This record gives sequence, structure tokens and C-alpha cells, in this order.
Amino acid sequence: MSARRRRREAPMPQSAAGLLRFFEEDIKGLKIKPEVVLILAALMIALVIIANIFF
Repeated sequence: MSARRRRREAPMPQSAAGLLRFFEEDIKGLKIKPEVVLILAALMIALVIIANIFF
């Protein structure tokens, strides 16, 4: 890693087992906001409850 890149990065957090490093690069793939996932999960739960009541 170059010295220039090291200066731009924030200091690494430490964990009990040593240094902890998070992914810094974006990966290709579907990107969904956490709010959307929560809403879809709540809708799925409601749909299952409604299906159990009426069917």
C-alpha cells in the first residue's frame, strides 16, 4: 500500500483478536437500502398472516 493511500484512510479500529479490517471497495451486485429490506420483510410477514387467516 502506498504512503499516499495510507494517509487518506482513517485509522483502523482494533478488536480483541487484533486489527479488524472492513471492505473498502464496492462490489458489483444488487445494492438495496436497509429500509427497503425491512419494509419487504414486514410486508411478507403481513402477507403470511393474512393468508393463514383467510385460507
